[in-house]
Amino acid sequence: MPLDQRVLVTESVRLLDLVGTFVFALSGAIAGVQNRLDLFGVLVLSFAAATAGGIVRDVLIGAVPPAAIQDWRYLALSLTAGLVTFFWHPLIAKMKSPVQIFDAFGLGLFAIAGAAKATSFHLEPGGAILMGILTGIGGGVARDLLVSQVPTVFTAELYAVAALAGAAVAVIGGIIFPSYIPAATLGGIICVALRLMAIRNGWKLPVAKRR
Repeated sequence: MPLDQRVLVTESVRLLDLVGTFVFALSGAIAGVQNRLDLFGVLVLSFAAATAGGIVRDVLIGAVPPAAIQDWRYLALSLTAGLVTFFWHPLIAKMKSPVQIFDAFGLGLFAIAGAAKATSFHLEPGGAILMGILTGIGGGVARDLLVSQVPTVFTAELYAVAALAGAAVAVIGGIIFPSYIPAATLGGIICVALRLMAIRNGWKLPVAKRR
């Protein structure tokens, strides 16, 4: 990958990470308010939902210290989202299924950002796709576990599958085409669209039958 394109990908990943951080932080804060947590609990849940997947990804690919700890903007965005949600929750709650909506957009942003960052650290396509999935689902898993719920990824409508589709399109498209940006954009759109359509239509993976 040429130097100028690597720089562009790096800046794009940082932007996606920051936007995804705010979006996932909103979903975490909303879940905290809905579970009657106090202000500190809402802020903790906001930060965990926004950064857990990225921190695990960075540790696994050797990007240490993780960006969520090294860059003050991640903490600032997480706390801002938590405070906005805590004090103006009635306005946000008027949206239809706000946690699922924000979670879907965060999933798409993090899936392609995680795959792109893994690619920039010279992981093979398979590993980059796995890092995209991990980045996308990690925050949601942390959020749900902290409020004593079965993680959405294990029960919801095509959650990890949507992250897989988005990351795969981004990684494979980046190999086929000279520029990574269009492939990443398409991957993010596919991920978000698949997740929202699955929520609307109730698409789920098969569940084992029990007597």
